Amino acid sequence: MDKVTIYAQERIDDLLTHQLSIIQSDEIFSFSMDAVLLARFAAVPKYGKVLDLCTGNGVVPLLLSTRTQATIEGIEIQPRVADMARRSVVMNELEHRIHIREGDLRELVHITGHGTYDAITVNPPYMPLTTGETKLNEHQAIARHEIYCTLDEVAAAAMRLVRPGGKVSMVHKAQRLGEIITVLRQYRLEPKVIRFVHPRIGAEANMVLIEALRDGKPDMRVMPPLIVYGEDGGYTEEVMNIYYGPKEGRS
Repeated sequence: MDKVTIYAQERIDDLLTHQLSIIQSDEIFSFSMDAVLLARFAAVPKYGKVLDLCTGNGVVPLLLSTRTQATIEGIEIQPRVADMARRSVVMNELEHRIHIREGDLRELVHITGHGTYDAITVNPPYMPLTTGETKLNEHQAIARHEIYCTLDEVAAAAMRLVRPGGKVSMVHKAQRLGEIITVLRQYRLEPKVIRFVHPRIGAEANMVLIEALRDGKPDMRVMPPLIVYGEDGGYTEEVMNIYYGPKEGRS
């Protein structure tokens, strides 16, 4: 901790049940539920190389480090946010496992080469520039809107970076599912597993988790829906397990 600088408007938060901490800032970047769900849903190998695109403040690589012994990389285009992620890695003494790059995911293949990674995760910007509220601060706008990368560019980068037979896991808005499947298939990423996330029973899905296989054959499995809130307004038991571990292990 002594070697990590925490700047004004930043705070250190506990990261669920994993005895990890993360640097966050409401004014710059804080992770949300979609990143946590992606980190639990994603198919990652026990060993090898994993890449997280649009890594933000590094929450997905940190959480993935509890599930795999693989080397994990994250790439983030915003210098300030990438710096937060790097400092969180150092704070958790995971420099030997996690490496954060500052850069453009569209150019990464020129540095790493094709097919370098066994698995890729991505929580991309959800909103096209033509829709939604863009009157946000710069960091929030880039994270939420397709300013620096479109869905098409994310899929193209993932296809080039993942090895044949490797898996790409994504969380996105459910309303864009048709477009997502079309774009993934355009780049030889065949959707294999889909899970819809619903805020509550009876409500439409607002998120979707997708696992795609590079050069896979068409054969899709749809998992049972994930319900976030129960009738009492609190998290369902499954979401509590994702956030805090099995009930008997919670403090």
